[in-house]
Amino acid sequence: MSKKMNAREYIKIRGANENNLKNIDVDIPRNELVVLTGLSGSGKSSLAFDTIYAEGQRRYMESLSSYARQFLGQMEKPNVESIEGLSPAISIDQKSTNHNPRSTVGTVTEIYDYLRLLYARVGIPHCPNCGKEITKQTVDQMVDQIMELHEGTKIQLLSPVVRGRKGTHAKLLERAKRSGYVRVRIDGSLYELSEEIVLNKNIKHNIEIIVDRLIVKPGIEKRLTDSVENVLSLAEGLLIVDVIGGEPMNFSQTFSCPDCGISIDEIEPRSFSFNNPFGACPVCFGLGYKMEFSEDLMIPDPSLCISKGAIAVTGWQSCTDKSSFTRAILDALCLEYHFDLDTPFEQYPQGIHDVILYGTNGKSIKVYYKGQRGEGVYDVAFEGLIKNVERRYRETGSDTMKAEYESFMNITPCPECGGQRLKKGALAVTIGDKNIAEATALSIAKFQEFLKELRLSQTQLMIGGQILKEISARIQFLLDVGLDYLTLARAAASLSGGEAQRIRLATQIGSGLVGVAYILDEPSIGLHQRDNDKLLGTLKHLRDLGNSLIVVEHDEDTMLAADCVVDIGPGAGEYGGEVVAIGTAQEIMKNKESITGAYLSGRIQIPVPEKREKPTGFLKIIGASENNLKNIDVDIPLGIMTCVTGVSGSGKSSLVNEILYKKLARDLNRARTIPGKHKRIEGMDQIDKVINIDQSPIGRTPRSNPATYTGVFDLIRDLFAATPDAKSRGYKKGRFSFNVKGGRCEACNGDGILKIEMHFLPDVYVPCEVCGGKRYNRETLEVKYKGKNIYDILNMTVGEALHFFEHVPSIRRKMETLNDVGLSYIRLGQPSTELSGGEAQRIKLASELSRRSTGKTVYILDEPTTGLHFADVHKLTEILRRLSGDGNTVIVIEHNLDVIKTADYIIDIGPEGGDKGGTIVATGTPEKVAKSPKSYTGKYIAEVLRKSKKLKTPQQPAGQ
Repeated sequence: MSKKMNAREYIKIRGANENNLKNIDVDIPRNELVVLTGLSGSGKSSLAFDTIYAEGQRRYMESLSSYARQFLGQMEKPNVESIEGLSPAISIDQKSTNHNPRSTVGTVTEIYDYLRLLYARVGIPHCPNCGKEITKQTVDQMVDQIMELHEGTKIQLLSPVVRGRKGTHAKLLERAKRSGYVRVRIDGSLYELSEEIVLNKNIKHNIEIIVDRLIVKPGIEKRLTDSVENVLSLAEGLLIVDVIGGEPMNFSQTFSCPDCGISIDEIEPRSFSFNNPFGACPVCFGLGYKMEFSEDLMIPDPSLCISKGAIAVTGWQSCTDKSSFTRAILDALCLEYHFDLDTPFEQYPQGIHDVILYGTNGKSIKVYYKGQRGEGVYDVAFEGLIKNVERRYRETGSDTMKAEYESFMNITPCPECGGQRLKKGALAVTIGDKNIAEATALSIAKFQEFLKELRLSQTQLMIGGQILKEISARIQFLLDVGLDYLTLARAAASLSGGEAQRIRLATQIGSGLVGVAYILDEPSIGLHQRDNDKLLGTLKHLRDLGNSLIVVEHDEDTMLAADCVVDIGPGAGEYGGEVVAIGTAQEIMKNKESITGAYLSGRIQIPVPEKREKPTGFLKIIGASENNLKNIDVDIPLGIMTCVTGVSGSGKSSLVNEILYKKLARDLNRARTIPGKHKRIEGMDQIDKVINIDQSPIGRTPRSNPATYTGVFDLIRDLFAATPDAKSRGYKKGRFSFNVKGGRCEACNGDGILKIEMHFLPDVYVPCEVCGGKRYNRETLEVKYKGKNIYDILNMTVGEALHFFEHVPSIRRKMETLNDVGLSYIRLGQPSTELSGGEAQRIKLASELSRRSTGKTVYILDEPTTGLHFADVHKLTEILRRLSGDGNTVIVIEHNLDVIKTADYIIDIGPEGGDKGGTIVATGTPEKVAKSPKSYTGKYIAEVLRKSKKLKTPQQPAGQ
């Protein structure tokens, strides 16, 4: 160890001040696995990404020529005095997931590029029409095949000059006669060309000229070759050998089906690319799906009648009003087709249903309409609801209206390619009886089996051996990072942050670089404890190649496996930004200052509840079969906290997000969503709303901030408007908003900063000269409440505001909840774009906590511990218990054992991911699931519960 310590080199960072870092100096060992940890918001990412990675990138850019740099844009120098010993840096973070619908797991890992090459070089083409194998043959190959017939076999060589074409074809027959040919076969009958042949011009004909008649025997090769060449020149590369008393043989010089006449283009790698016009399906342009208006969304409740609002789609909601034109059209349809608008929509016969949705097939109906400009009778050929809204969608120029119409659309597989994205010709090429779309639709584990069982000919192996080697290696890397359940055709946009990161990690291993600094952001997100070892093995492998790994992580296993842990803190935000401890996990555990060390060693721990709460009722999901769910029935307990667990890809999100959330949101919140496949959900009368608290940003612009999101800014503006100063000046609460004219600084429109666009340089943001970054004009800032103006209030942290507003109950309550969720360090006016996903999620949780509870709400959280330190997880578990303590139902999808052990009930789905998952493995309290022999989660929970019993002392979460 001592030798290693001496020889070890360091990345020496001096004077790092980026974001909340407080001029820190730190030496990070090179070529080792280093974990940066600390409370959420303590400055880990500022050190890893905004300092080390940004400087590594910038130095690489600086080394390029000025000509190349002008295309790349300028990198800003991070706020750091010096960094020594820095390698070229590659960042693998969560934010850079590709949201392009054309991007798939196959294209991101480049496996699909190799597959395209493999299919183009060794694939066997078939006819897209009849499925017969198509081969491209030379004259010599055709002659050799004919000579393999038994000696003495009589054959005729036919040239198929016309195939399935109407006409008399007199000129063609005349030309054949002049060329010296004697016989012809038309539609299966033999004719002499010397006789008069009259064909019906309205019937499709097949005409084959008989070029030669031979008996197979040695010595005819030269004559046979000449005749074959003649046939091929007459019939554009096609030849039929009529074997007397046997089956005819078809030959083709090009990739065309001798039976159907369909020719397919020369097969190239681009023929299999859905991003290239040569390969993409011409109907969906290679996307595999189309956006179409959905009847279920346009008419969400078919038990209603039209006069009571069954039709919900934009533009037709007015049909409940008897004076509207849409109602006049429907009344005219009623007269013509004898139905009424007071019958529930689901009770209409199929014919009436089709007329309303698909129109009158061009038949005009008389519409009587009385408008503001008089009345009249109009002839209208009703196009049907679907065509009508499709036309409105196409013709509208407003993005808002387009978005409104799109909320009634559903994604359906393309009718031409069936979602396989390619042209029929490309899909007819197979290897091992699978086309490229079927191969990429296999899970990665099954795809590896498919490659192992592939039987190729000697020639195919010589051509494709190297390609197969490359594909197998990349597949193995994906298996090593625990992604065996994904398919290569899976859209990259649908991956979770952790999955996308692990895919990029696998790609990096494939590249085999040495001497690089890899900077990762919580690669263990979404990974079950069982697969953690695989991930750690991959990280160690990258390190052993000779790379430095800097991982921002909160996972206990990763810290214990790391060569060095850097703990940043002690608090979050303005209370963080310092190095608290550095060393191995064991050294950190002994450090009394380190909160991380306290949780790792068990000095502080998240307690297991004394008693598990009992459910007040159950929601029953019957027949859940979305994605990989195997038609399962699930009972979800109400009024308590439930954790849905299972390995990655087992079907947790399909059950909770796709079925449960979308069904409840549609029926209780009137959201326009289509739930995943299931029969029904029973017991929905026991709840009144569903809220999904995810990690998406609380706002997309710097104008949104925690104060506006939680609604506390309204209350603060009311306070200011009620001050004597404001009253004497006649200011209303709108004066204190930075979003409307009046009180804001007009020079910067209330942003406080100005964007200056620079050519060949990054945009520069400078504080507004007029207001000095304070967002308001001078007059507004003169109004004070308890000695502070509105800008001072927005600049306060939650902790300061809690103290400042302690005598204003409505504001204090909201501040208390923000403080309770561990956000005492954020400023009220902090732009939402600066908040991490975990912080955004906790602000949403706080605004839910500050509302009056009905006790009938269902809260759904998908991996809320992402980006949270042990101390933050401790706080989170207490908040979740508070939410369920009011009688609400909390459903959490989670891998974090500290959250799982505090749940009242666990639903474990699995046992594996992908096709091998989708069933219920175990349900019940954590203690009950821990005893289940089949459950992977149970095994780990049992261990955690045992530890908790040993260290049984109730603790408070570590303070900020």
